[in-house]
This record gives sequence, C-alpha cells and structure tokens, in this order.
Amino acid sequence: MKVELTVNGKEITADVEDRMLLVHFLRDVAELTATNVGCDTTSCGACTVLLDGESVKSCTVLAAQADGHSVTTLEGLASDTGDMHPVQKAFHEEHGLQCGYCTPGMVMAIVSLLKENPSPSEAEVRTGLEGNICRCTGYHNIVRAALAAASSGVNK
Repeated sequence: MKVELTVNGKEITADVEDRMLLVHFLRDVAELTATNVGCDTTSCGACTVLLDGESVKSCTVLAAQADGHSVTTLEGLASDTGDMHPVQKAFHEEHGLQCGYCTPGMVMAIVSLLKENPSPSEAEVRTGLEGNICRCTGYHNIVRAALAAASSGVNK
C-alpha cells in the first residue's frame, strides 16, 4: 500500500507492505536509525517517537496507521542550526545515558511528558517513564535530565 508521512518535517511517500510497523518504516524506508527496535511488544520503549506530537511506541503502530500524519524522531528534535533540543542537552549535561540504546526513546518520552506537564515532580517523571526500560543507569540521571530540561523552561 502507498503511505505518505511527514517525518521530521520532510514528506515521505513509499509503497510498503500493509503489515509494516512504523519503527521499520522509520529505520528501513526513511533511513533514520535513532529509533531502536527493542522488544516488538511495547514493553521497552526504545522505539518511542512522537506521532502528531504524542509519544507512541512505534513497534505497535503500523506505517499505514501513520499515513497522513506527522512523525518526529530523535533526529528531528535538533534545531535547524544543529543545536540540541533542551532535553537532549540535559541528557548530555546530567549524564543520562550509559550504553545509549534506550536513550532515543527516553528522550522522546520526556519531550512528550514535558509538553503535557512542564513542571513535573520527580515522582511524576518516574511515573511518566514507566513504559521505558533502561538496563544500565538505574534511572537516577535520566530523571535528573528530565527535571533539568523542565527547569530550563523547555515548553515555556
């Protein structure tokens, strides 16, 4: 089937199998590899992207379901001048990653969380990240990064 999506501001049209998942569309058709394939069961969150501004796990969305919609991946967060998004910058400054596998999904989940709640408490950040798994960090610095991004006024 033919799908037309806007990915990181760029129109992409492609013929895909009707069963193709959005995560595979992003990686294989759009050639954007920051979105990771983790579990394929919506358990880990490594594939989290923004679909029309809302965070979704792209391993459970068909590319056909995203037809006509806008998708933002980690690659699409940086400004046109190449400056990192405040959440990306906070991850760097607060050492919010180790191996980096979960990082794209974590960043996208936090971007969505801060859009909904620009001034979350630590407990609200932890609750907001429940669907994203990190096996390396223990979440402490990830939560610190989310709070630092929030205090920077990312959504003000």
